[in-house]
Amino acid sequence: MTVQQKAPREGFSEALIRLGHQHEDLVVLDADCAKSNLTNLFKDQFPTRFFNVGISECDLVGTAAGLAIGGKIPFANAYANFLTGRAFDQMRISVCYSNNNVKIVGHNAGTSAAQEGATHLPLEDISLMRSLPRMTVIVPADSVEMEKAVEAAYHFEGPVYLRVGKLPVPIVTKKEDPFEIGKAIKYRDGDDVTLISTGIMLDETFKAAEQLSQKGIQADVLHIHTIKPIDVAAIVKSASKTGHVVTVEEHSIIGGLGSAVAEVLAENHPVPLKRVGTQDRFGVSGKMHELLDFFQLRASRIVSDVEELVNSALVK
Repeated sequence: MTVQQKAPREGFSEALIRLGHQHEDLVVLDADCAKSNLTNLFKDQFPTRFFNVGISECDLVGTAAGLAIGGKIPFANAYANFLTGRAFDQMRISVCYSNNNVKIVGHNAGTSAAQEGATHLPLEDISLMRSLPRMTVIVPADSVEMEKAVEAAYHFEGPVYLRVGKLPVPIVTKKEDPFEIGKAIKYRDGDDVTLISTGIMLDETFKAAEQLSQKGIQADVLHIHTIKPIDVAAIVKSASKTGHVVTVEEHSIIGGLGSAVAEVLAENHPVPLKRVGTQDRFGVSGKMHELLDFFQLRASRIVSDVEELVNSALVK
């Protein structure tokens, strides 16, 4: 069966335009990447509610904060690596410390930056945004979930960081799937291991669960679209049942989903844990599928880590 593919940025753009027709207080800002971020489509329909601040991420965030103070709900868009790095101070003070209702949108995220070069590959953005007090961090799995995330972010009162991929990825969620900020989604029941994924890695996690099932290992599959606040109750409940946890993310294991889950388990229910993600390193240039292979962000790696966890438990 062929799995439909669509770029998460397309779902983002479509949701933004739909909300734009419904809510006149929604405004969009971009740091001169409108065509790549597809915010140009919002501009075409709402030219007076679109602001291009140029290649200046700090000004982008500061201007968005001012618009929020004026009663608007701004979505501030730029490439994730530059936005979270250069404008961290503005997000820290003008958005989070001041508790302004700004939606920060990091585009070209993860391996979808691929052929734009190693320096453009954001593998630390979730970690940076998660460290900010009052910042909510959302990482959708595909274009369908992205549309729900955009709407949820608009209605949420407070700072939000939304991670958006550029290139097409498999659509693995359904329109009828629930979406609530801060709540995990349980996609599969199992008693042997808990697989916890975020973002586009849900697809590989589903594949890994199927492969494990054929080996007699049944996986609980949790999808964490909200890294912060994370669903502590869902993680602890599943870990208490299975006794083993593997996290899967298209991001550094330092400060991302793996770190967040490790903190939850350490404080609430310690169990053996393995983290699938990029290691303590920068990105490299290449096509997206090549990078996913290079960083071992594939079902085969998930299966291998699960088998190692389960077998080590049997030996003990």
